[in-house]
Amino acid sequence: MEMLLHYCWKHKLFLADSLITTDGQIVDIIDTGLHNNDAGPDFFNAKVKVGGTLWVGNVEIHNRSSDWYKHGHDSDAAYNNVVLHVVEFSDADVTTSSGRVVPQVRISVPQYVSRQYEELLMADKYPPCHKIVPRLSQLMLHGWLNTLQTERLEQKTQAILARLEQSGGSWEAAYFVTLARNFGFGVNGDAFETWARHIPLTQAAHHRDNLFQIEAMFFGQAGLLDEAAIPIHSRNDAAQDIYLSRLKNEYAYLSHKFSLQPMDAGAWRFMRLRPQNFPYIRLSQIAMLYYEHRTELSRLLDCRTSEEIREMLKTRVTPYWENHYTFGRASGKSAKTLSQASLNLVIINTAIPVLFAYGRYGQDESFCERAFHMLEEMKVEDNGITRMWRDCGIDASHAGDSQALIQLKKEYCDRKYCLRCRIGYEYLKEPGK
Repeated sequence: MEMLLHYCWKHKLFLADSLITTDGQIVDIIDTGLHNNDAGPDFFNAKVKVGGTLWVGNVEIHNRSSDWYKHGHDSDAAYNNVVLHVVEFSDADVTTSSGRVVPQVRISVPQYVSRQYEELLMADKYPPCHKIVPRLSQLMLHGWLNTLQTERLEQKTQAILARLEQSGGSWEAAYFVTLARNFGFGVNGDAFETWARHIPLTQAAHHRDNLFQIEAMFFGQAGLLDEAAIPIHSRNDAAQDIYLSRLKNEYAYLSHKFSLQPMDAGAWRFMRLRPQNFPYIRLSQIAMLYYEHRTELSRLLDCRTSEEIREMLKTRVTPYWENHYTFGRASGKSAKTLSQASLNLVIINTAIPVLFAYGRYGQDESFCERAFHMLEEMKVEDNGITRMWRDCGIDASHAGDSQALIQLKKEYCDRKYCLRCRIGYEYLKEPGK
């Protein structure tokens, strides 16, 4: 109910011309303020007239007046600048830590808002707002998708900046970890990120001209050279595999030279994966990219179009893996390149967010603008989420739109954040809907 009070206050869904404080003063709402989703008062910099006097300050909202004391606001100096306490039920006078009595006003959630919000929460069909989508204006949808697209890039930026901090400020390492994570394509994303943190890039650079040594380090640090990591049905064949034996010997040398410690091989997932997605294949593809100097941040920063990034990240496996999916067992020969769909996912989830994050971090908007432009020149992602929204009536035009729709589903629909969604606002605002 308190969330609905926030919502009604923010959008003025109450009888604003008949508000009176609990002590009988007329209230005129000029500006409801800026909604605060962090610690502190609920709305900042509101403008209200109380008894003819203009106040500029913060607004706090509770279901009951006594919640002011339950939450400790009476002893918190952060609430000293609250100029109005908005409640549904008034059961106490409230004061700040400085002793000032805070004016209070009662508002109620309109019945139609409560009813329609309950519809959203209880709807059987997903998404719950599907009925109103065909009636939405294209202008509103376009603006909301643009906001969601930026929100998703900002969210990914925070994850990249966290990796930057964990990497001691190295953008090369942060990019490498981000790239590796997305080579896990969801199922092995965490494992690939852990693996990338086990790769000492400075030391690896000394052996960058030797593909075999790179592969030995990469597979060794993944823990995938140990017998226990090899599928049981392949262990007998693997025991006779000369290439595996050579990799083990090379890794033993590199491990001693650089004091390497491999990750726990138990983190890798093989079940229900197509062989093309086995960690062996993806690691070999990354080894080729690294060997050919195509994992360097400078190469990415030089790219002006998504097509240039596509050419840069095209990769294949090393010769051994052309006719293997696991150690010891031969298969039909193929280059095992990244599919177009997989390559698009790597570009959308790695290259473009890194460009955006690099621009944000360095306050260079040209990289951010380039990231937006690349998303708009790439085709729409075809997945369950984009198909769901298409069935509802929202046709994405490019990858920027599909990223926005993914953000909408995961961060709003799945979390039942209808009160923070513009589509939810359109659903709730019409009394006669």
